[in-house]
Amino acid sequence: MINIEAFTIPEVIEKSGREFAGRPFLGMIGAEPVGYSELEPRTKKLAALLGLYGIAKGDRVALVGESRPEWGISYLGASRAGAVLVPILNDFMPEQMKNIIEHAGAKLILTSRKLQPKIAEASQGRIVLAIEDLALISGPADAIDVTSSGGKARLEAALASWKPVPVSADDLAAIVYTSGTTGLSKGVMLSHRNLVWDAWSCRGIIVIKPEDRFLSVLPLAHTYEFTIGFLIPLMQGSVVWYLDKPPTATALLPAFAKVKPTCMLTVPLIIEKVYRASVAPTLAGMGLYKVAAFKPLLERVAGFKLMKTFGGKMRFYGIGGAPLAEDVESFLRHAKFPYAVGYGLTETSPMLAGSNPQIQGFRYAGPALKGCEVRIADPRPDTGEGEIQVRGPNVFSGYYRDEERTREAFSDDGWFRTGDLGYVDAKEHIAIRGRIKTMILGASGENIYPEEIEAVINASPHVAESLVYGDEKGLTALIHLKPEVLEELAAKVKSSLAGAGHAASAAGHAAGQKAGEAFHSVEQAAAQLLESIKKEANSRLTAFSRIGRVERQEEPFEKTPKQSIKRFLYPKKRTS
Repeated sequence: MINIEAFTIPEVIEKSGREFAGRPFLGMIGAEPVGYSELEPRTKKLAALLGLYGIAKGDRVALVGESRPEWGISYLGASRAGAVLVPILNDFMPEQMKNIIEHAGAKLILTSRKLQPKIAEASQGRIVLAIEDLALISGPADAIDVTSSGGKARLEAALASWKPVPVSADDLAAIVYTSGTTGLSKGVMLSHRNLVWDAWSCRGIIVIKPEDRFLSVLPLAHTYEFTIGFLIPLMQGSVVWYLDKPPTATALLPAFAKVKPTCMLTVPLIIEKVYRASVAPTLAGMGLYKVAAFKPLLERVAGFKLMKTFGGKMRFYGIGGAPLAEDVESFLRHAKFPYAVGYGLTETSPMLAGSNPQIQGFRYAGPALKGCEVRIADPRPDTGEGEIQVRGPNVFSGYYRDEERTREAFSDDGWFRTGDLGYVDAKEHIAIRGRIKTMILGASGENIYPEEIEAVINASPHVAESLVYGDEKGLTALIHLKPEVLEELAAKVKSSLAGAGHAASAAGHAAGQKAGEAFHSVEQAAAQLLESIKKEANSRLTAFSRIGRVERQEEPFEKTPKQSIKRFLYPKKRTS
C-alpha cells in the first residue's frame, strides 16, 4: 500500500502510478486494461484539457457515464485539475440530471456518448466532452476541438506548460447527490480528506493486495463503489474489472469464470436473489435437509458450490447499502461463504463500520473504523437502542446550498445524526435496527421495525418483495408476489375451470363469462396465498409485531438507484 500523507486524490494518483507501474488497473472484461503506468499521463492530459476549457480550482464538473475505465480516468483527471466532481447516477431521469447539474453549477460535463441524450437539455451553454476519447460533443461556437490540427497543437502546448494544481485535504473533492428518502436529492459535500481517509482506514478491516482482482457491478457514481471499489484498489495496486452490460446472471456467470474475482462489492438484493432462486429451492428439495444432523453438511456443500459459481477465488464479498435478510445471512454464515457486512452513508464517505469475513458477527455490521467515533444518542434503558451518531475525518461538511438541512443533520455538539436506530454491543460491534422515520410505535409503546418484519415475509418462496406500514388499524403488509407464482396460480385456475365448465358452450357470451371467472378466481387464489404467507410470518414474529392485514402489490415497488424501496410513496400512492 502506498504511504498516505497529504490525503488528497492527486497524491494517490501520483504515488500509485509510480509504485505499481507495470501492473493493470482498470479494464473492461475481454479488453486490454489500462495500466498504472498510464495513470499519470492520461490524467495529466485531461487536467490540461480542462484548463483550456477554463476549468479552474473549485469549478464543478459533472460526470455522467457507465462504470468503465474511462469513468475512473475522467474522475482522477478532473481532480488533478482542482475541479469538484459531481458524479451522477445513470438511472436518474433527464429532468433529475438537469436539476442536479444546474443546482451544482457545473461548468462542464464529462459523459459517455451513450448517455449524451440524457443530458441534452442540461448541456445547453456548457462544454460536453466524451469520456471515451475526450472529444468535444457540444459547447459554445468558439470551443476548442482537440481533434482538429489547431486544437491538437493547443493541447500539446498546454500539456508542456501544465503544472499541478495545488489541492489540500480539506478542499472540496465531490458533491454527491443522493436519491433521498423524501424524494428530494441532497448534494453531499465530501472533501479529499473524507474520501481518501475513509479508503485508507479500511485497511483495518481487510488487507487488499496488488494480486487481488475486483469485479465491479455497482455504479461508480455511488460513494460505496467509488471509495471501496475504486480508491482502495487504486491505493493497493489491484485491478478492477467492469462489465459492458447490466449484472444479470447471463452476464455475471461468464465474468466470474473469466476474472475469478477475489473481491467484490454488492447490495443485499444480488445475493438474496441468488439464494432464493437457486440455493434455497435446491436445499428444500433434499429430504436429508430436514434432518438436523445433515443440515450443516448440506449447507457447507452448497457454500462450496456457490464459491465455485463465483469463480472459486473469492475472499472478500462485501455487502452494504441496505439490510441483509436474516435467512440469507444465516446460510452464508453456515456455508462459510466469505461475506462481510459494512455500514455507512454517503455522508460518511461512506464506510463507517465493518469487519472482515473471518470475524463477521451475525446481524452486526462490525466495529467503527479506527479514528471514527460512534455514540448512541438517548438510548432506551431496556434495549440500549438509540440514534447512531458519528464524528470523524470521514464525515461530510454539509449539504451543498442547503443550510437548513445541514443544521438538521448535526447535533448541537457537532455529531452527525445518521437517522438510523441501533445499539453497540460489548465488543463495540454496531447493530442497526432500522430507520427512525420508518420505526412504528406499538400500542403499548413497543418499537416495531418494519424492515425486520419484511425480512421474515421475504423469506417465503412465493414473495418477491414486501413493505410494512402501520396506521390506526395496525400493521399492514404490501406483498409483491413472484411472477412465476402468479403464473402457477393462473395455470391451476385454468385447469380447474376447464374441468368444471366442460359442458358449457365455448362460444359467444359464455366464453366472455368464463374469461371473467378465470381472472376473478386467480385473484381469490392470490388472496388465499397472501393469507397463508401472513399466517406463516406471524408464527415467527413477536405478538406486537404481527401483521393484521395483507394486500397484494401488483406492480414492483418503485426503488431508488440503490434498490431501496421508495417508502415515501407507500401507502399514499394506493389511497390518492
